[in-house]
Amino acid sequence: MFEKILIANRGEIACRVIRTARAMGIETVAVYSEADETALHVEMADEAVAIGPPPAAESYLGGERIIKAAADTGAQAIHPGYGFLSENPVFAEAVERAGLTFIGPGAKAIAAMGDKIESKKIAQGAGVSTIPGFLGTVPTADEAVEIARGIGYPVMIKAAAGGGGKGMRIAHGGDEVRSGFERAVSEAKSSFGDGRVFIEKFIERPRHIEIQVLADSRGNVIHLGERECSIQRRHQKVIEEAPSPFLDSATRTAMCEQAVALARAVGYRSAGTVEFIVDSGHNFFFLEMNARLQVEHAVTEMITGLDLVEQMIRIAAGEPLSLKQEDVRFNGWAIESRLYAEDPARGFLPSAGRLVRYREPPRDDHVRVDSGVTEGDEIGLFYDPLMAKLITHGETRGEAIRRHGAALDSYYIRGFRHNANFLAQVMANERFRAGEIDTDFIATEWPDGAAPTAPGEDARPHFVAVAGLIHSRQGRHGRTQARGGGASGQGGAGPGSSKEGGAAQGEFEWVAMIGGEQVPFTAVDNDGGFDVVQGGATVAVRGAWTPGGHLFEGTINGEPKIMQVDRLAEGYRLTMGGHQADVVVRHPRAAELAKLMPDKPEPDSSRFLQSPMPGLVLAINVCEGESVEAGHTLAVVDAMKMENVLAAERKARIAKILVAPGDSLTVDQVIMEFE
Repeated sequence: MFEKILIANRGEIACRVIRTARAMGIETVAVYSEADETALHVEMADEAVAIGPPPAAESYLGGERIIKAAADTGAQAIHPGYGFLSENPVFAEAVERAGLTFIGPGAKAIAAMGDKIESKKIAQGAGVSTIPGFLGTVPTADEAVEIARGIGYPVMIKAAAGGGGKGMRIAHGGDEVRSGFERAVSEAKSSFGDGRVFIEKFIERPRHIEIQVLADSRGNVIHLGERECSIQRRHQKVIEEAPSPFLDSATRTAMCEQAVALARAVGYRSAGTVEFIVDSGHNFFFLEMNARLQVEHAVTEMITGLDLVEQMIRIAAGEPLSLKQEDVRFNGWAIESRLYAEDPARGFLPSAGRLVRYREPPRDDHVRVDSGVTEGDEIGLFYDPLMAKLITHGETRGEAIRRHGAALDSYYIRGFRHNANFLAQVMANERFRAGEIDTDFIATEWPDGAAPTAPGEDARPHFVAVAGLIHSRQGRHGRTQARGGGASGQGGAGPGSSKEGGAAQGEFEWVAMIGGEQVPFTAVDNDGGFDVVQGGATVAVRGAWTPGGHLFEGTINGEPKIMQVDRLAEGYRLTMGGHQADVVVRHPRAAELAKLMPDKPEPDSSRFLQSPMPGLVLAINVCEGESVEAGHTLAVVDAMKMENVLAAERKARIAKILVAPGDSLTVDQVIMEFE
């Protein structure tokens, strides 16, 4: 067994590999760019080596630097994680040539499966069901249109060396093929250094289901069941689960058998994943094989009890698989969600900033967090926006979903936009709970993005009740700090807002402003909490919250609840179950006066093109003085290696252009002005 390994990666996956290596008694070496000098994976490793500037091309993609770091520190093997060099056959070969061990499949298998065209040919030869399409490189946009017409619309244009949703475009007609071809080629070159693309039939509204395989160097191959990864945005996975709620026994067996057959055909070694798309009739088609560890491997670990990173290390060390197919046992259900630095309300565009607050949910046998960040970290634009993964387990799918929702409610992240609230919305979604999902699920359920939703009629009294409890404790804290009465600084809630000197008797009359409406209520001290009476109905709220706390943890009408609490200039922002509400609690007289306050008009931003995300200007497609029609491309912005086209929303004339290609942009930065 190895005594020391180097992890050629960063963030969450580097931390994940370090944890397993430590449990196995193996020392670890981290590598880091200048942007990651204080990163968690650097802190966790036994040693760390700087490998270059922040851009990945000058650091984490520098194979020679990484191999030198391994040699200099005495590491015997390199684990590539996922992304970066994990599926680069040239790097894998160079590692072996340097006398080190690559913890992953051999270079030949990586090359064969990493090329989407070659992998489909091998799959066909192994008897694996494949998608109809043109299995050759498409050289020009004109030829792309001809090929697409022959296949039949819609089609998918895909990078031959692609992955992670980059270099992929769906086209429903000739114009979309031309523009999609150009974008796909450009993204493929930028992300993989390989601009080749191919075209295949696009299966509409499929489910994305993959099979985990393990293979050793002695020809033993087994599968560990399936994972469903249909919840996606921009062709990138967001939520995964194991097993799939869709597969029947016959389809599951056939898919697993074909996955094992493909692994055998390519001479695979290590952990790998064979991905399929499955239509509504349970017909399945090979999509690709990922010759590496998958981001979503944790759900398989949760239901099998196996450590896939440990299996990879043991296989790389020459050990045979320690279990046979009949030894694999599946227990319950697991769900994983990816915590991204992104703005769901703006179409899931990348976000960036400093982690001002970061509190993970408590871990136990059923709740796992694989994180790569700590409070105070800077989330930049150089790398993937994945911060962490939340994984929950249950005996049933419903139990796993319930635990996931509760864990998301206690996952407190502040400093920039992120998707935790959206993930909670998915957990509460009726279609998701019923297992009625496909790869268009997000686009169908949230076509205009996913801003936080207001609580419904059933939940709104709960938000008012928690606000009342918080407000009362905040007011008492203020009175304790400054004896002598007066308002608490939160809308005038003090002794004057209680009945008959109510501070002593613990009964208060207040008015909550929520969702533009005023809700009168009475709060009565009871059993460490409050009974909140609204319109004749009583909500019993009990629980722990102290002034300055970020979480209310307790019960509402006897049901366990966790609600996030943020102080506003006036009132509180409360978040729970994917819902969010700003609640202001006032003395009844103050509430009457508040009705007289004029509304502040929203500023007019229609004269400007603003960047919807932080990024890099790739192109400005217009000139000052030029007139444009709605839909005209104005600029192209790169964010996390994804090219985003910004188009005119109306007919306009360009008055001033304020940025140039190569400039960095912040969110809402003005790119150009219109007359």
